[in-house]
Amino acid sequence: MPELPEVEVSRLGISPHLIGQHIEQIIVRHKQLRWLVPDDVHLAEGHKVNHVRRRAKYLFIDTDVGSIILHLGMSGKLRIVNSETPVIKHDHVDIVLTNGVCLRFNDARRFGACLWQSVNDPEIGMIAALGPEPLTSDFDGQRLYDLSRTKSVPVKNFIMDNKVVVGVGNIYANESLFIAGIDPRKAAKKVSKKSYLELGDIIKQVLAKAIEQGGTTLKDFTQADGNPGYFAQHLRVYGRKGQACEVCDSEIQSVTLGQRNTFFCEQCQK
Repeated sequence: MPELPEVEVSRLGISPHLIGQHIEQIIVRHKQLRWLVPDDVHLAEGHKVNHVRRRAKYLFIDTDVGSIILHLGMSGKLRIVNSETPVIKHDHVDIVLTNGVCLRFNDARRFGACLWQSVNDPEIGMIAALGPEPLTSDFDGQRLYDLSRTKSVPVKNFIMDNKVVVGVGNIYANESLFIAGIDPRKAAKKVSKKSYLELGDIIKQVLAKAIEQGGTTLKDFTQADGNPGYFAQHLRVYGRKGQACEVCDSEIQSVTLGQRNTFFCEQCQK
């Protein structure tokens, strides 16, 4: 599943092709994604793309009349192609520009989304309920500490709650907790203030590093196979069950928390 850094790198990859261009046509081949694609997305036709921005894992393609909102879901991919490029299986939505460039959304599992947000409408509920962005001053370890005092859920589940902070997906929750030396199974309310202050900084560092790495290794969104080539990273614990911890050589353990695989070192994380 694409996580926040992958979505941010996707934004960086498609932005130069869209900003300043006019939308000629929006082609919806399959309306039933995670939610039905609303007919209102066609209101963007004829309008210039002013910005491409991200909120959590949602991408906003902004025009004067509103925004097309894309979510990649579990398997969604964006690619920049010529509008005449033959359609392949699972190509559900095209945003065709007047210069012949097309942003094509492919989603094999159809858990992604294409929505519409008018400039005159209130913010969509699912977006309005989101917590702060992790790489802004609105988020820090103090917020984690303050919100955790009554929470008995495992700390890993807590930091993955989008109402607490957005974008700390499974991979980056595992990695951040390892670096912070916090056992992911520990009740959120039992983690100390000092540990949360450190964890807040670590989350920022882990996500920023992932975005930086993605930006330098990203394949061109216009390459022949159309795949953006989400970047491989060096992960310290995620996906390393049974392997030696890079710090203490103990065996990396795995449990399921909140229906997600969780990886940790019992020696390094307390």
